[in-house]
Amino acid sequence: VPNLQGPCYVSPAPHGGFVVSEECGDVKVFTSSHKLLCSLSSKYRHQFGNPAGVCVDMDGSILVADEQRRTVHLFPEHGAPVCLVSTGLRRPKSVACSSFGHLFVADAGENCVKVFKYRVRPP
Repeated sequence: VPNLQGPCYVSPAPHGGFVVSEECGDVKVFTSSHKLLCSLSSKYRHQFGNPAGVCVDMDGSILVADEQRRTVHLFPEHGAPVCLVSTGLRRPKSVACSSFGHLFVADAGENCVKVFKYRVRPP
């Protein structure tokens, strides 16, 4: 996939596609045929500082760690973005989520992995 602006992190997405964070401050979603589906900053009118880690949960929502803003946002397929973590992070670098509703955030500023529960309903 050419023409990315400083690709950083990549994650598989539903239906064989994938998600890529870019140093320039955007996150792009591609189809299984490697065609650009959307830019999260355009689709959601969201301004990233420095998007880092990305992952996709069981519902198909995209989670993004923003290193500069020290946040983690969830971007649902439909609806507005939700800030899942807005305090307590110094330098979130990567994210992963489990099928049990746990969010794992690698915080390079504190040399640890922080675990959050973000899903109330059972899988």
